[in-house]
Amino acid sequence: MTEARQPDHPINSLFVDRWSPRAFTGEPIARPMLLSLLEAARWAPSAYNAQPWRFIYAQRETLSWEPIFATLVEFNQGWAQHAAALVVIVSARQAVFPGQTDAAPNAWHSFDAGAAWASIAFQATLAGWSAHGMAGFDADRLRKAAGIPDTYALETVLAIGKQGDKALLAEGLRAREMPNGRLPLTQLAAEGRFTFSE
Repeated sequence: MTEARQPDHPINSLFVDRWSPRAFTGEPIARPMLLSLLEAARWAPSAYNAQPWRFIYAQRETLSWEPIFATLVEFNQGWAQHAAALVVIVSARQAVFPGQTDAAPNAWHSFDAGAAWASIAFQATLAGWSAHGMAGFDADRLRKAAGIPDTYALETVLAIGKQGDKALLAEGLRAREMPNGRLPLTQLAAEGRFTFSE
């Protein structure tokens, strides 16, 4: 547990030990290990058990890597080039709900995909790897490069790798390469009624 991350209430150290570094060693990830991370995500909670998440993965130095990597914004390419794998998370916008025969809009698809991302991040931490979710990618190019139909929402691209020394990063990123804090729980949780400033 880092000094910057002290919980307000007792929790398992996994929740404060997990963070999203950008410095990766470049060490490759074996396919069975990568699939293990995705297996953890497969068991994430899901509204109506719809399981809307889908994962498109690419290990570095494979033919699958470059089409996905090329869709990242230049800033993210600068550090993600040393990741061992990229994982695109998408979610089905519709689902066939219990007792129904036709697909209908699933208002919870992104929420459920977020649970899957968290599961990957926590499993990576437990296994000695790190995961960093990115919003900086060209959605149209990614959809085309990975053959993602419009019926799926693009949620994020993850960089997965072994954490490396921050000296590997560009100078402007080195100062930011540390676990960050969180707002106190008193600003995030209220009993019975919304009392937060907007």
